[in-house]
Amino acid sequence: QVQLVESGGGLVHPGGSLKLSCAASGFTIRNYVMSWYRQAPGKERELVALIGSTGSSTNYADAVKGRFTISRDNAKNTVYLQMNSLKSEDTAVYTCSAPGGVWGQGTQVTVSS
Repeated sequence: QVQLVESGGGLVHPGGSLKLSCAASGFTIRNYVMSWYRQAPGKERELVALIGSTGSSTNYADAVKGRFTISRDNAKNTVYLQMNSLKSEDTAVYTCSAPGGVWGQGTQVTVSS
């Protein structure tokens, strides 16, 4: 069964950090571009970051550039999102995605004092 499972979300104060993980099963991520999306309440889902199959190429939404870092460990079949200097506007459900319409269930990130 093809599956993506996110973890690492939680409540953090503004300026804090979190590291999200996305573990894949039922397929290997090695050959695929992987992405992180987020959806805040009342807003449309937006692309946060994506990473090429080897990890050598990355792309970020303007809102997170310089604060978030996407990475991958193909041997562990896992993609990560390191989030630093978090702001209240980063509050959202974060979901990872693989090509072909594969989505995880999402993990909640709440940034609040």
